Amino acid sequence: MGKGYYISKHLATAAMVLAAIALVTIIALSVVYNREKSKNAAKFSKATTLPVFPTPKTSNEPWDKYRLPDTLSPQYYNVTLWPRLVKNANGMYIFTGISGVMFTCEKKTDLILIHSNKLNLTVFKGHHAKLTGLSGVTAPAIKTTWFQSETQYLVIQLEGKLKPGKDYWLYTEFTGELADDLEGFYRSEYMENGEKKIIAITQMQATYARKAFPCFDEPGMKAVFHITLIHDRGTTALSNSQEIKNVIIDGMAITRTIFGPTKRMSTYLIAFVVSDFTYIDVRIWARKKAIEDRQGDYALNITQPILEFFEKYYNTSYPLSKSDQIALPDFNSGAMENWGLVAYRETALLYDPRTSANGNKQRIVTVVSHELAHMWFGNLVTVKWWNDLWLNEGFASYVEYLGADYAEPTWNMKDQTILYDLQSAFAVDSLTSSHPLSRKEEEVNTPSEISEMFNTISYSKGAAVLKMLSEFLTESVFAKGLSNYLKQFAFGSSVHSDLWEYLQKAVDQTPGIKLPYSVHEIMNRWILQMGFPVVTIDTRTGNVSQKHFLLEPEAVVDRKSEFNYEWFVPIKWMKKGQVQDQLWLLQKSAIHKPMKVSKNEWVLANLHVSGYFRVNYDLGNWERLLSQLESNHQVIPVVNRAQILDDAFNLARASIINITLALRTTKYLLHEREYIPWEAALRNLNYFFQLFDRSEVYGAMQAYLKKQVKPLFEYFGTISSNWTTIFMSHIIALSLACSTGVEGCRELTRSWFKKWMQNPPNNAIHPNLRSTVYCNAIAAGGAEEWNFGWQMFQKATVAAEAVKLRSALACTKVPWLLNRYLEYTMNPEKIRKQDATSTIGYIASNIIGQPLAWDFVRANWDYFFKLYGTGSFIFSGLIRDVTYRFCTPFELSQLKRFQKDNAETGFGSGTQALQQAIEKTTAKIKWLEGNKEPVLQWFLSESA
Repeated sequence: MGKGYYISKHLATAAMVLAAIALVTIIALSVVYNREKSKNAAKFSKATTLPVFPTPKTSNEPWDKYRLPDTLSPQYYNVTLWPRLVKNANGMYIFTGISGVMFTCEKKTDLILIHSNKLNLTVFKGHHAKLTGLSGVTAPAIKTTWFQSETQYLVIQLEGKLKPGKDYWLYTEFTGELADDLEGFYRSEYMENGEKKIIAITQMQATYARKAFPCFDEPGMKAVFHITLIHDRGTTALSNSQEIKNVIIDGMAITRTIFGPTKRMSTYLIAFVVSDFTYIDVRIWARKKAIEDRQGDYALNITQPILEFFEKYYNTSYPLSKSDQIALPDFNSGAMENWGLVAYRETALLYDPRTSANGNKQRIVTVVSHELAHMWFGNLVTVKWWNDLWLNEGFASYVEYLGADYAEPTWNMKDQTILYDLQSAFAVDSLTSSHPLSRKEEEVNTPSEISEMFNTISYSKGAAVLKMLSEFLTESVFAKGLSNYLKQFAFGSSVHSDLWEYLQKAVDQTPGIKLPYSVHEIMNRWILQMGFPVVTIDTRTGNVSQKHFLLEPEAVVDRKSEFNYEWFVPIKWMKKGQVQDQLWLLQKSAIHKPMKVSKNEWVLANLHVSGYFRVNYDLGNWERLLSQLESNHQVIPVVNRAQILDDAFNLARASIINITLALRTTKYLLHEREYIPWEAALRNLNYFFQLFDRSEVYGAMQAYLKKQVKPLFEYFGTISSNWTTIFMSHIIALSLACSTGVEGCRELTRSWFKKWMQNPPNNAIHPNLRSTVYCNAIAAGGAEEWNFGWQMFQKATVAAEAVKLRSALACTKVPWLLNRYLEYTMNPEKIRKQDATSTIGYIASNIIGQPLAWDFVRANWDYFFKLYGTGSFIFSGLIRDVTYRFCTPFELSQLKRFQKDNAETGFGSGTQALQQAIEKTTAKIKWLEGNKEPVLQWFLSESA
């Protein structure tokens, strides 16, 4: 039985103290509230943040460091919060709170550092906290307290020393703003039945728990939490644990909801919600209207099978007594794995079959599976520090497809990992500005640096590398090692080497599993150095070699690697359709005689795309693979067809193979009907669209793609009933056919949209076609079509429908409409704060909107940085989106000027994204110099 199931004796002592405190909680909170009301109104009425205490500046002191010292260990919290869902006299939404934490002194110290950010702490006899010794221990008196703003600490200096092995109780009272900043304890607003509703919700990851109550806010500092929420009658309070008591306060229109003690857990997983939401069992919570419309039914139907799958997969029972999932109108992340109270954007949990597309359903099953996977991996066992974040997120990103496949076995979900993880990771990890999966702890300190870790590398590369590990260990050995790892570290924290140790034990206990090196030695090369190899196979000699793959081959890699950018590479492969024995590439190059083949045979490496590497061949083998694709492409597995396309285009971008060879991989698409290869092709061709849609290459490229997609368009037009049969690839067919001008496509979408405008209730467009139809019709129309789309967006009661319309509105070709739309992103009444950056990204993807979006972001940089830059996960996407099309020396000079002009403000969690934008633009400029003309000539010859 894992550590943390029961409260120990010293926690029980604290519990008795808390019982006494609970009796006066309401009175104390009321006093705090009234005290704050009587303070200078100017403090709150005009300020955007609450006032802070003076911050003495002293270099190299403990309070100047972002990591907590190892002197104190939290054991138990008691937190009572009272959110006010109406404005106070100064026009602000606030919450009041009381918090106590029992901690053990590990090393003698006269200093307490506890995280606190943007909280007004009550002053007791000149100090901002009360300290009490437990079990007969006398606590030293507090000498002085202050707030250290940069490192976000409440600093408490003591007159004497705390004693090692002894327990103490730290008590604070505070007031905070219930802001709409999507961080910590915040408010969300929405309209329902013409009435404005306010709810209080949380997002603590990664460093926002300190905005809700003072706490030791590091993932490795786990503790037990007792949460109490005071709230208006008629509202419901939720938290991580099941409520154990609900008390209506006599004489006051409020209720006190007391929740049972949590398991031992990290602060970033704490959650609470006060709302008038309702639910359906298991429990899926959402707005009343959404539940009435049965939008939670699909999530309800898949939750139990996914939980059952993970219980079997981990060989460990679900760790908690309850499982709540809640859909929120305003939420920064896509979802958050709060233990026992998982929070989602509405698009990630709610599904309405009348308006939601098949793609929306697929998103829900993968996101739900991802978050429920965290209930064990990430929550039960947590990383000690954020430098190992990939262990949490990479793992959940890998197994989400296993859980989704179990819930929806006919969807072939496992194959989609190559699109949404492996190929996405390749795009970032081929830059010199990438970083290792597991960074050094000293590289990840500030909240901005922590937020930067929530990126494609941690999620997608982490998933791809763990999938590779599972493949060469076998899934059963991998799962066995995981199960033992979870049992050993339950309710605690770990580092990546702990996982390697338990996977190695599983290998050692399994006959027939032979590895060339230990799991540690193999995997450390994949996680402790950035990048990945391109494996080159010469089928004339059997020589197999590896080299660090970079999009800019001559770029200088500043980050040193103890492994010299060499990997231990597991290679699964086939020879002319026959699967061969796996081999390992353990050095720069080696001769593998089985890979030497005759002229009528071909070799395909990285079978089923099980490994995290690209593959190149000698020219003869490339030619034979192309011939096989054109004669009978189905001999090659579907995911490997996508791999060939993606590898070829990126090898050409890196000047390893000729660009015309890469373009030739698309010729067989005339015969392709599967979604994954088409999606892989379009991602790479979209890169070409971005490069060439302002040059003479664009016309010839359009003509070629029109010829290639026409058979697919006609095929699905023939076999589907009015284009409503659900095939992912027929959405591609419709979208690409319209964008390239296939006869009848644009007319079809415009006619559907026109009929919808004439009679919205009766002429609704099929959900699977809406994204394409909305975009094409708005692009072809003017203000009338745009304004109608905007009206439908404002009326949308299903979040997935609102997203389709919000994206489509960016498709217009009318500049003044795009500029007006950009201005809307700074008005939360029109575009929610959670959606502002993605809306700008949609506009930037429009060739006409891109320069407008770039100018807009530069002109309002201070605003966006203040709102999103210091800790938001989505901020890096804003920089990426508005610079994605950059490929000229002038645009590069603009980027560098932007970097220089805003150096003082900074780039926060977008710092790395800006570096990557400069690197990508530099590489494109150089590539275009030698490849633009050959590309033009090839498209001209093939489109004739």
